Amino acid sequence: MSTARTVRLLVPSAAALWTSALGLWGLSRQNSVWRDEAATWQVARRSTAEIAQLLGNVDVVHGLYYLLMHGLFELFGPGTTVLRLPSVAAMAVAAACVAALGHRLAGPWAGLGGGVALGLLPAVQFYLQEGRPYALVAAGAGVSTLLLVTLLEGRGRTVHWIAYGGTVALCGLLNWLSLMILPAHLLTLLLSGRRVRRVRTGRDVGGPGGLGGPGEPGGLGRPGRPGEPCVPGRPGGLGKRWAVAAGAAVVCVLPLVLFSRSQSAQVSWIPPLTWHMLIGPAVLLAVGGAGAVLDRRSPYRPDGPSAAAVGLPLLVVPQLGLAGLSLVQPLFLDRYVLFSLLGLALLIGAAIGAGVRTVSRRLPRAGRWLLPAIVAVASVALLPQALAKRSPESRVDDVLSAADAVRRLKRPGDAVLFFPSARRDTRLVSPDAFSGLEDIALARTPERSGTLKGVEDGPARIRTAMLTHRRILLVTDTPAVSRPPATERDRMKRSVLRNHFRIVTDTQTRGRRVTLYERRAAPR
Repeated sequence: MSTARTVRLLVPSAAALWTSALGLWGLSRQNSVWRDEAATWQVARRSTAEIAQLLGNVDVVHGLYYLLMHGLFELFGPGTTVLRLPSVAAMAVAAACVAALGHRLAGPWAGLGGGVALGLLPAVQFYLQEGRPYALVAAGAGVSTLLLVTLLEGRGRTVHWIAYGGTVALCGLLNWLSLMILPAHLLTLLLSGRRVRRVRTGRDVGGPGGLGGPGEPGGLGRPGRPGEPCVPGRPGGLGKRWAVAAGAAVVCVLPLVLFSRSQSAQVSWIPPLTWHMLIGPAVLLAVGGAGAVLDRRSPYRPDGPSAAAVGLPLLVVPQLGLAGLSLVQPLFLDRYVLFSLLGLALLIGAAIGAGVRTVSRRLPRAGRWLLPAIVAVASVALLPQALAKRSPESRVDDVLSAADAVRRLKRPGDAVLFFPSARRDTRLVSPDAFSGLEDIALARTPERSGTLKGVEDGPARIRTAMLTHRRILLVTDTPAVSRPPATERDRMKRSVLRNHFRIVTDTQTRGRRVTLYERRAAPR
């Protein structure tokens, strides 16, 4: 195997292994599962018919992901490893794509730097170990962007266009906000077409090669076809084919977009966009912009798409697009555009590649040590963040710790209440912990009602049921995260407990509270 081919395989493989190691580190989060992951867990344990019934009422945007997790739970059984391992694998794929893109567009050091940088980003480390679909969307974004670059380089065929459209559609079915990658790719297409025209008219200078070229100090080798000019197709022809592929993807996802609008109340809790919410994205854009500026000086691929032309739109367009949508309906959550961080990582990699080239010109032997030094410093600096992301306290709550408390406190014949009813997710994730307990407020189970939390009886029937029991276990939120009762049912639960019961034991752990109440003695 040639050195160039070895490097082509080594760079993305190293990035994938690095990201996988970060994902497997502390994967169980001390055996904790928070409320968002609990939704995945309890839905994945239902039958496909029950999942279909649920999606008609709530969470249709996550339907494809729930079906995937249902299949995995059926094959391997429920558990924190099965819950989170798909996200680890997906983010490893995303890192490999960033590394391959950086290698192809700005050299092997840029590819390796970008792939490693992705796994170190704090937001990526959070969702790297999350039983939700956002890492899978990031993987799809990486694959589709890599396919786009292949097509821009003139090396693609019809099958690549089909794969491109199919990947974008698949991402859209996992999270339709990921369709914002299409305007980002359109901007890349326009910028790359302009770059090709500049080369053909002789208004761009520089030659192929750069880092990794023959005799280049600090080089790792050469990417796919170093020194060979990229021969992209006619920009107009590319644009038409891209429009067809993109349009097909949108058509596939459009029914989901339209149907999900009927369930928009599910995101009504997201706060309106404020200026302070834009500080974090502004910092990301500034860092990415600096990487794009450094990439402009790169001599690596003057006759094809640059790292800046690919990475900057991928970073900027989704962030600005989500901010714009949030002016109409509040939706500004970083997880919805997690895939945009692939653009940031690619630009960071381009900056690292530029740094290696600069150092190598003056200190040839020192150049190859620049990336390890940067990674070591960044890893140490971000270690507190990495440890925090892997602790149960990094999430709002933990349903498994609450279930353990119930298991310790319960006695045969006890009743159980959930306040609010969404805290029933504790029972749905750990049903064995609630065996022998009567859920006295429940009228229809979540599975039968096609909901996440079930349907409860009216306030009067709940009051009557409560007064027939001597001991009641209440599963709720800790005061730090609890909200005032929002329904008449919850107000009745609180009133009856306050007036007719006394607290025997109160356990608060990891955002959840389990309180044992005992009936007061009747006055003589």
